[in-house]
Parts: sequence; structure tokens; C-alpha cells
Amino acid sequence: MSLIPKKGTVYVVDDDEAVRDSLQWLLEGKDYRVRCFESAEAFLSRYDPREVACLIADIRMGGMTGLDLQNRLLERQSPLPIVFITGHGDVPMAVETMKKGALDFIQKPFNEEQLVGLVERMLETARAAFAVHQQAATRDALLGRLTTRESQVLERIVAGRLNKQIADDLGISIKTVEAHRANIMEKLSANTVADLLKIALAPATAKA
Repeated sequence: MSLIPKKGTVYVVDDDEAVRDSLQWLLEGKDYRVRCFESAEAFLSRYDPREVACLIADIRMGGMTGLDLQNRLLERQSPLPIVFITGHGDVPMAVETMKKGALDFIQKPFNEEQLVGLVERMLETARAAFAVHQQAATRDALLGRLTTRESQVLERIVAGRLNKQIADDLGISIKTVEAHRANIMEKLSANTVADLLKIALAPATAKA
């Protein structure tokens, strides 16, 4: 049996040890797995994008700021949900982070119930994003099984071309097109053309 709490992982990035300890105590008490880092640089070196997780980060830190960290994660196309901790005077900066996709920001001293509620919202977002990513990865793996010619046939099926039109497009016989269609259906585990279209038209994974 896994000893890791089932609710998900919360990353805490803050250069104030007291804040890190306080958040860790609060969130572990609510059955979250908490991983603390004293700097954005330390977090980036250890962050695993395959984990269902969320991030609580101070907006003002020595070295890389919370805004810098957010920009770095955006460059990596990371779906990690973020909430920022702000002090007085940081609200304009916090608003800027929200324009770039941060889920919310909270001001010090923060309300514990509000924070726990935000964490749960972030993890729900993370779970949904992870599920979408997994579906896209499965789609990419299935399409990766097709030969170049099968991919060309599939592209034309999606475009609504008939077998005769596909044969004319590719300079092959209708029987060859039918054989390719059968192979495509089998490789993609599709029982109907509708199944085939769902797979072919689903979002692909983001390329970094």
C-alpha cells in the first residue's frame, strides 16, 4: 500500500523558512503530500511534470521571482496550476500573474480555509489536465503505429474523401485503399468511422 497521501502533491516555493514550515504543517494535516523549496531555481531542478500537483509560490523572492518562475513554466508548456502568496504592494504584480494563467493569489497573512480551498481547486484542475494529457499521449501512440502511406489515407478519410478519390489522390488502386483502411481501423482499435474520426481529430500532446 502506498504511503503517499491520495489527495495530490502541493509544491511550496518560498524563501521564508517559517512560511514553508507553516504551509507544510497545515497541508500535511489535510492529507496532502507537500514538497518545499527555498528558491524557484531549486524547484525547477526537481519538478516532475508527470506528477498530478499544484504550486504555491511567493511572488517576491531572492533570485528568481515568482513571476520569473511562472514565465519559465509557461516556456516549458507546463500545465501546473499556480497560486501566488503576496505581501502588501504586490497586488498589481499578482494581477499580472493571473493574466498569464495563475489560478489566484492570496495576501499575507493568509486565511487557512481559503488556502485549503484553493489547493483543492488547483488539484482538480491538475487532475483534469493530466487526464487530457494522457488521452493525447494515447492518441499519439496509436497514430505513431501507422505507416506513412496509412497516415496519408487517414488524412483523406478525415477530409471526407471517398475510396476512389483517395486512390486517385495517391495513385493506388481502390483495393489497396481498402486494405489500408482495414489496417488503420485495426491499429487504432476503431470499430467505426466515427471512432476513427474521434481518434484522428482529438488534440495531440503539446510539443515543447
